[in-house]
Amino acid sequence: MFRTRLASGIVLVAIALFTMIMGGPWLAGILLFISLAAYRELTKALYASTKQGALNGLEIIGMAGVVLYYVSSFLWNSDTVRLACIVAVFMGEMFFYVITFPRYEARQVMGAVFAFLYAPVMLSFVYLTRAAQYGFYMVWLILISSWGCDTCAYCVGMLIGRKKIFPVLSPKKSLEGCIGGVLGAALLGGIYAWLVVEKAIADRTVLWIIVFICAVGAVMSMVGDLAASAIKRNHNIKDYGKLIPGHGGIMDRFDSMIVTAPMIYFLTIFFLK
Repeated sequence: MFRTRLASGIVLVAIALFTMIMGGPWLAGILLFISLAAYRELTKALYASTKQGALNGLEIIGMAGVVLYYVSSFLWNSDTVRLACIVAVFMGEMFFYVITFPRYEARQVMGAVFAFLYAPVMLSFVYLTRAAQYGFYMVWLILISSWGCDTCAYCVGMLIGRKKIFPVLSPKKSLEGCIGGVLGAALLGGIYAWLVVEKAIADRTVLWIIVFICAVGAVMSMVGDLAASAIKRNHNIKDYGKLIPGHGGIMDRFDSMIVTAPMIYFLTIFFLK
């Protein structure tokens, strides 16, 4: 299991490095694939899917909305267009709910809409960060704040973790590990800023800004991880899927990044505009 998990992790890191460096259609394309898979996992977890496993009308509308959202974001990069896509998906789900009543329950419609907002829309901020000013440098803060925090929290928790702060939701998480994750992400962000960003953006000092952004992003990454775990516990499932060997589904691996990406985007726009 460890070797499988390690091999999958290496592949994921390689894909992340390649697509974030390339940006553009490469990054948009992989995010579209990840978003579609995550959407499907969420609809199944939230009972918006059918018991037989085949796609139903609600999911088809949602997936079509995901494709429309990413294609329009790539072609026009307009906040108005993205907002229009979100409203269109919501209205489409409501319209389908009405004309097919009583085939679907209200919780299925809400699950389909929530799944669209939770994974595809939130993950799109990885692309938006990459496309923003200084995006080539700032997009890496998403990985530092999510995967870096996760790694540091795990190591510190294993070494000195004592006080359990979420015994029901996440029994293995400790206060020491959480603090270590935030400090570790901030430290990694500072090193990255010192070695790379300060030299690339020579006309201003950004080291402490990036340290702060990574620390806030790390806190949000843990919120994302715990929120995804809460959904699994509410619905009595162990993993969201089996797409990634050794890790589970897309939601199991990208749960922290989903929440971190928007925070990094908005902080970057605010501090480095």
